[in-house]
Amino acid sequence: MMTDGRSKIVQSAEEAIIGLQSNMTLMFGGFGLCGIPEKSIAAINSHPDIKNLTCISNNAGVDDFGLGLLLQTHQIKKMISSYVGENKLFEQQYLSGQLEVELTPQGTLAEKIRAGGAGIPGFYTATGVGTPIAENKEHKDFNGQTFILEESLKSDFSFVKAWKADPFGNLVFRKTAANFNPIMATAGKITVVEVEEIVELGELDPDQIHTPGIFVHRVFKGENYEKRIEQKTITP
Repeated sequence: MMTDGRSKIVQSAEEAIIGLQSNMTLMFGGFGLCGIPEKSIAAINSHPDIKNLTCISNNAGVDDFGLGLLLQTHQIKKMISSYVGENKLFEQQYLSGQLEVELTPQGTLAEKIRAGGAGIPGFYTATGVGTPIAENKEHKDFNGQTFILEESLKSDFSFVKAWKADPFGNLVFRKTAANFNPIMATAGKITVVEVEEIVELGELDPDQIHTPGIFVHRVFKGENYEKRIEQKTITP
């Protein structure tokens, strides 16, 4: 395994979060509990003095897993999310005024992140027109239809879960665990990736790489992933 100065491999989640401070904006990949950066969340949770975080994630985890762990320790000040209905603690903190929430339509959230990673400051969308989502946002008509301006999103740290990486940080995601992970990898000032397997340089087929290593700053190998299922439904 390459160990020279070009390698982006770090030895632990603890090393991967060096430089993370209170009041930062963080992105967390995943959809529900699928493809979430479990080990990175646990590392942040072990530093309860890091507080007032703004967290961008499609979901807010569940009460005892995922971002729910950071809610337990009151480390999150604001959530920018699409769906938060699986977390009772989230509900309690929001209704009691302890937590700010910016609900964003799922497709709009994805595009805000993608645009941030692409260096696009904003875009117009018809989603949300005529609803509370559109309040205090610029409206503009195109060809007789009204659109609202949505600003892009970036983060101080993006935390991503991938399947495989090489020492340069080239990434491969496995099936639906890709979800928000690839776009968030492009939108972070520092992108931290935890993976299940690190392979030798040149082992990944260039045509199969989902995220090029140019977007990645730190990679570490996680162990013993839980990979919980949020709502397990099976046939009789």
